[in-house]
Amino acid sequence: MMSPLTLQRLIYRNPAVVVGVFVLTMAAALLGMTVWKATATHETMLAQAERDIQNLAHSLAEHADNTFQAPDVAMTGMAELLKYQNPLADRFHAHLVGMVRSLPQLREIGVLNTDGTWRYSSLDQLPSHSNGDRTYFIHHRDSADNSVFISGPVTSRITGRPTIVLTKRISDLQGNFAGVVIAAIDQDYFAKFYESFHTGAQGAIALMCSGGTTLVRWPAQHDRKSLSDTPLFQSRLLKSKVGFFETSSPFDGVTKYIGYEQSPKYGTVVTVARSEADILSNWRDDLKRDGFVAAVLLVAVGFMAVILAGQFRYRASLERSLEEREERYRLLAENIADIVIVSDVKGRMRYVSHSVKVMLGIDEATLIGRFCTDLVHEDDREALARAGADLKDISGSRAVRFRTWRKNGELVWLESNFKLAQAREGGPFEIVSVLRDITEQKRLEDDLSSANQRLSQLATTDGLTGLANRRRFDSFLREACDTHGTLSVLLIDIDHFKGFNDTLGHQAGDGCLRRIASVIGSMTMETGGLAVRYGGEEFAVVLPNVAEEDAVTVADAMRLLVRKLDIVHPAAGRGYVTISVGVASKSTSSADDISLVREADIALYQAKEQGRNRTVGSSAPRRTVPAPPLVPSS
Repeated sequence: MMSPLTLQRLIYRNPAVVVGVFVLTMAAALLGMTVWKATATHETMLAQAERDIQNLAHSLAEHADNTFQAPDVAMTGMAELLKYQNPLADRFHAHLVGMVRSLPQLREIGVLNTDGTWRYSSLDQLPSHSNGDRTYFIHHRDSADNSVFISGPVTSRITGRPTIVLTKRISDLQGNFAGVVIAAIDQDYFAKFYESFHTGAQGAIALMCSGGTTLVRWPAQHDRKSLSDTPLFQSRLLKSKVGFFETSSPFDGVTKYIGYEQSPKYGTVVTVARSEADILSNWRDDLKRDGFVAAVLLVAVGFMAVILAGQFRYRASLERSLEEREERYRLLAENIADIVIVSDVKGRMRYVSHSVKVMLGIDEATLIGRFCTDLVHEDDREALARAGADLKDISGSRAVRFRTWRKNGELVWLESNFKLAQAREGGPFEIVSVLRDITEQKRLEDDLSSANQRLSQLATTDGLTGLANRRRFDSFLREACDTHGTLSVLLIDIDHFKGFNDTLGHQAGDGCLRRIASVIGSMTMETGGLAVRYGGEEFAVVLPNVAEEDAVTVADAMRLLVRKLDIVHPAAGRGYVTISVGVASKSTSSADDISLVREADIALYQAKEQGRNRTVGSSAPRRTVPAPPLVPSS
């Protein structure tokens, strides 16, 4: 076998051969790299397109769900209300108008009688026509299913525009058909949203019903309304609700990559399609540029080869000056418990002390030439890099903590102290690091931090309901008053709760409190506010950036959901548990937290004076009543 010295002499004596081999090797490498890059980039572009298309399909499916969910919740509340009550037309009309204003996707919302005529509507006047012949009306009339029914697109008899219709059955107390709640969404609502996404000249986005009927397609195609006979609905959706495939488009016949996702809640299907030509257009441009760059690099390699031929003769004198000093370093480093590492300024390890085998079970020889970051947990590498970047001269030093692994896979914490150093004046800079095992110290610190965090959480949480407590409410409300121009507070009281406890016992009372707290907490979570157990059977909710009108809507929704719990209350006239709610919003007369709570408390007192099981806003007309206590009794 040829020794390194013999090989070195052979190179020096035959520079032309070496340069020729170098040029051929570089040319082969460049050509191979160009071909490899073109192939890899082609696959990467298709894989990226698949991810992008599926991500967009997922986002659009969530958008469709969110668009339908808010009207669904509102319609459910209306259907439950109309099951038990017959609201006055003027008051219910105002409620519907407010709902349309708060839900921008809705064009209108209303209620149909059992014969298809209009009972209520958000429009200024009730439409005179009957919708009894519509598919959705017949569906609800003949089916007891009370889930939301999505249909369309139909041409609105009111506006003449293509419309997606959301409907929900109203049943009376005996379960008989009592009408339909109907909400209309313009097809353009989705089309304009889809238009903002770039899918290429031949791309498309479609929203379809579970049966294959096309609700919306952008760009619009009017020659095909249903895709129920396509492989997507015949087989693919049966196997997976989410997918990606290549097919010929049923709309324009162009071969496209299609990503789809079906909503598990509403059954709607979103598809995103892009043509192969659009996906690979940038790849073809890059391929041309890479070919040009490869040609230029080949010329540069030839020029460098000429220079390289003259450099083989200059190489033999820079490897003996650090041996004595390195011997001293080894003597010191190999006889201490801490790990000593010497690396260049790029972090490549040139020396590792023998103590690494004792501390981590790793042979030091296997680390030479590797980067220091190879020893560092990936989540801690950025902190190590920042500390290293702060080293400017040999007078400074840095310390950083990071995680690593022993050879047996055990995770340990190390603390590294490192600084710049020079083996000799004028020589290259090196980084000297001393690593110490601080695993036990870190565990004790983490245990202390976890205990402090748990104590802090317990101090601001109500033990029975899991909601925030009065202390958290006071601090949150003060901060919200200082930082938000619009702010609403709800004070909630369980009606006749003392009678509930006296009749059914305190254990039943605690269970009632927990169930109502769950409703209030879940409703508040959707608004970004704070739900609190205010004391006893009283609760409070803080809603930043919510005006009084919207806060009243939230409060009414809470009341309806509490009623829906159907908790029996033998001591109450109604026979079931209800709540009363007072609502107040930040204004010139209630600009601080104390006055805001006072206004909400007065509104709650009004609600109880007016018969309980209702919501009263502080801006509503009031009867003259004596000032109530801060927390009204049940």
